Order: sequence, then C-alpha cells, then structure tokens
Amino acid sequence: MGIRCSLGCRIAPPLPTCDLIFLRRIPPLIPNSVIDSIKQRCDIETVVSSYVSLKRTGNHLKGLCPFHSEKTPSFIVYTDTQSFYCFGCGAGGDVVNFTMRAENLDYVSAIEALAKRAGVALPESGDYNGAERGVSRQRVLQMNLEAAKFYRNMLHDERIGSPGRSYLMSRGLTGAIVSRFGLGYSPPSGKMMLSHLRSLGFKDDEIHTAYFAGKNDRGYYDYFRGRVMFPIIDVSGNVVAFGGRVLDDSKPKYLNTSNTPAFIKGKTLFALNYAKNYCSEYLILCEGYLDVISMHQAGFQQAAATLGTAITPDHARIIKKYTSKVILSYDSDEAGVAAANKAIGILEAAGVDAKVLKMEGAKDPDEFIKKYGAEKFSSLLRDSRSKFDYFLENISAKYNFDADEEKIRALGEVCKHIATVYSNIERDIYIAKTAKMFDVSAKSVANDVELQRRRASREQSRQRKEDLLKVTSGLGDLVNPDYARIPRAAKTEEDILGMLMLHSELSAVEVDGKALSEEDMPTELGKRILAFILAITDGEFSFGAMNESFSEGEISRAVGMMEKRRNLSASKETYSEYVRALRAENAKNNAHSTFSVKEILEMKRNQK
Repeated sequence: MGIRCSLGCRIAPPLPTCDLIFLRRIPPLIPNSVIDSIKQRCDIETVVSSYVSLKRTGNHLKGLCPFHSEKTPSFIVYTDTQSFYCFGCGAGGDVVNFTMRAENLDYVSAIEALAKRAGVALPESGDYNGAERGVSRQRVLQMNLEAAKFYRNMLHDERIGSPGRSYLMSRGLTGAIVSRFGLGYSPPSGKMMLSHLRSLGFKDDEIHTAYFAGKNDRGYYDYFRGRVMFPIIDVSGNVVAFGGRVLDDSKPKYLNTSNTPAFIKGKTLFALNYAKNYCSEYLILCEGYLDVISMHQAGFQQAAATLGTAITPDHARIIKKYTSKVILSYDSDEAGVAAANKAIGILEAAGVDAKVLKMEGAKDPDEFIKKYGAEKFSSLLRDSRSKFDYFLENISAKYNFDADEEKIRALGEVCKHIATVYSNIERDIYIAKTAKMFDVSAKSVANDVELQRRRASREQSRQRKEDLLKVTSGLGDLVNPDYARIPRAAKTEEDILGMLMLHSELSAVEVDGKALSEEDMPTELGKRILAFILAITDGEFSFGAMNESFSEGEISRAVGMMEKRRNLSASKETYSEYVRALRAENAKNNAHSTFSVKEILEMKRNQK
C-alpha cells in the first residue's frame, strides 16, 4: 500500500490519478484529405459565433473583433468564402486561421482542436513538424507532459520530496488540492530533469528551448531546482509551462517558463482551465499561484491569475470570452494598487467591467482566507468596489483636499479620467458623484470633462497622422515592406490580386497580348501571392492552403485584398485597365521616379 505523508499522499507511488490529464495523446502528421474533411464540418459561422456575437448584415455577418478592442463592429464573417476579415486590425483568414488566433495555437494544433470539435479522427502515427521547423509546439508539449509527471513523482518521493511536501503543508494545502493542480517538486541537484528528459529521447537543444535546462560555460543544467512546481494548463488541457517557487526567502522567489513554441506568458492565465467553467457571473483575478489555489480550496473556483506579469490586452480579450465581469483580488500594497489601476483600464477597453476587492488585515487573498475564513472572503466579494469608487478612493488618499492647490490637481485628474469613459450616462453619473465629493457644481465638472475630451481627440488625430507617416516611410509595414517605396503600384497590385482571388479565371486574360505574370508584380509579397493563385488547377482558391507558404500576417493581408474588392467591378475590362495601370506605374518606378514622404502621404490620401 505504501506510506502516506501528512498531505495524505502516498510516498513514491506509481503515477497517481488526478484531475489533470497527463497522458494526453499527441497526434501526428495530418493528411490534406483529413484537413479538408475537418474544415467542411467546421462552418466558420458556427466556430466564430462561439467567440463573437454576430449579426447578419446582407450576405455576411458582423461583430466586434475578438483580436483588438473596438466599440464599433468592423469584424466580418463571409459565409460564401468561409473566411473572416477585420477592417480595424487587418486580421483575416479561414476557420483554421481564426482558431489559431483565438486560441493562440500553431497551424497543426488549430487543426487538432477543430478535429476534436468536428469529431474527426486523426492519424495514429507520424510526425507533425519536420526538424527543419525547429522545436515544434507538439514536441514542447510532450516534454511538458513528461516533466509534469516527473515533478509530481519527485514530490511524492519519500526522501527527495520531503522539503516540498513540508512547504505545501505549511501553506495549508490539502492532498486533494495538491493532486487537483498537479503540484510537484524540482530536486535541488543540478541535472536530474535533464537526465530524465535525455533518457526519453529529447535532445539538449530541445530541452533548453522548453526551459527545462539552462546553459553556462560548463554545459547544461536543470533550470528549476529546489522549487515547488506549478504546472500551467491551458483551456484545452495541455501542460504549456511551469512556475516554480523557492521554499525559503531566497531570490528570485518565483521562476517561470519563458515564452516557448507552446507558451506565451501574456496570453495565458493560471487555472483558467478550471475557472472558465465557474465564471459566468464573474472571474476573480489574482496575482499569484497560491492565491488562486487557496481560493479554489476554499470553494471559489472562479479564480485565475496572470503569470508573474501585469495583465495584458490579450489576457483581457481571453477573459471576455468567458465572462463580462472581473473582481480584482490583488495584494493591498502599493504595487498591488498600481497593478489594479492598470488592469481596470485594460479590462474596460476589452468590454469587461472591473470591480476591486477591498482587503484589510491581510496582505493577499491567501493570507486573508487563512485568517478570516471563506465566509468572510465571500462577504468581501459581495462588497467589492466599482472601478470609479476605487479610483476616487485612491485620489482621496493621494491628495489633501483641505489645500486648494491639491484639490484642484485632484479634480483635474478625476476629470481627465471621466473623459475616457465612452458612455454618456456613465459619465453623467461620475460627474454628479465627483461634484458632490469635491463640493463643486456639476456644470463645472462637466465643462472640464468636455475640455479633456477635446484635448484627447486632438491627440488621437495627431497620433493617427504620425502612425501613417511611419507606415508610408517604411517603418510600419512589416508584412509588405515594399509597399511604402512604391505606394501607387503596390495599391494597384493589391486590387488586381483581390480580383484574382475572387475570380481566378481572370488570370488567363491577356492584356495587350500578354497575361499577367510575376514580373508584373512590384512587391515580393505580390509575386508570391500571384504565383500561388496561378498554381491553382481546380479553380478553387483557399486561404487554408496558404498556411504552408505564408505567415499569419501575410494571409491576413491577402484576405484584406480580396474583401476590399468583393463588391467592386471585376469584369475583363476593369481587370485589363488595372493591369495596364500597374505596368505603367512599374515603368515609371523603373525610371527611378522617387517621392518624398510628404508626396507619399498625399498619394495615400488620394487613394481613399
């Protein structure tokens, strides 16, 4: 039977059963026929609707883009071509590209996710990504899986895991919660994990890429040593990364996996794999692993945390998929207050309402629950402050209202804050509350708020012009850097490619005795897209087929080219006119015609 430690765990057991699925199969190479079958069963409207609220407008669907913050819908789903495009941020593609962006997956993993959704069986043998692509996401996930089992078994080892078990017991964690979160322990000796992964066939460079090994002049060594280990699980059940905490006061207290092919820190939330099932009313957002685990142990299973980093816009958009309300449960120190203020703005931009927990008598949620219990913490959640009340409370602590100069500065800061609020009704409520708090007229506050709004509008206009200048001077277009150098020709090229994507038969049209060729394309991206179109033999243009040869940004640009031509003329005559215009522009450019940045800006304006 084996002995049990005080956490209720068997010492040195075979791999224990737990809620984490550590034996998940990593499927292999997927034939094109299977990919086509998956895409046919995954209608883009159905898939996108699980992330975005769509409304039908004519023959397409429209909604708020899930990939950037916006208040006016610019995200379009085209059911006839099974594609999407956002006219705000330029994201575009087919159902696979959408899944890649929405779930932060590579192409193969997105196919895998859609296969699961469609109920399509994947092949049983093979290899997804060849060595020429470097260390693949699937390879890293395999390492993570083995590492999770290794750390878990080390925690349960009678001798090696004793320090880790003692620490977890001192934090009041039960055996059940330790098992639920798959916690483990990294041995303090230098190369146990390295040796273990080597024995499983992983190479040193792979182990280093996945952040299980560091490297110095003497070679490789274990990255995590002598730490309690927290597996980070994504919403699909994959072990994507790890966090490790020291058992004493040494630094750094926490060590986390850096970005890998399987993990981006700014797009991942700890425990969201559990919290997503309980957060329809609200999500509790914390700062640390132990805060979250303590909350789950106390029954608050809607808790999740950012991973040693401030909340990002990507975090906020991910949260928005599961809930429209967040209660921030950050530490009560100065850093926690600053983090909460930043989080409120980011969440609000994503359309998520944020409240803030007022916690006294403890520095963090973990300590509060231990001192006062779950019922008292539940009361704190009910009494959490609105974002504006929290803001006013911080202003009151920052300024002395008895001094006129400080009171004026405080009012200026409040008015500037209210000016950022989109809703007229919300602004009016805040103006009334501010007037009462500062004992001034609501009209005066409203006037100052309007002044701040006009200033902000002018600044936004200036910023837009500056951004346009960067793009037209070649500093902003990373997808097609040739565009800025020859904007007229590049714009005409995009129009032609858009027509060909919608009507590939036009490629056979001879203009002045010669069909369009790659030589006519003035940009490298244009040449590659045209070559792809000309290689189509079955008359069916597919963005999905572009994934092997084009980047995500390039595919999005191609979708934009097509959608901007969707409702415009594409007759042979129109096509011929554009080809002639392109050839004429090329002739001018070949004669070394150059433009100043000011001239390029003027050309851009004339194109709109």
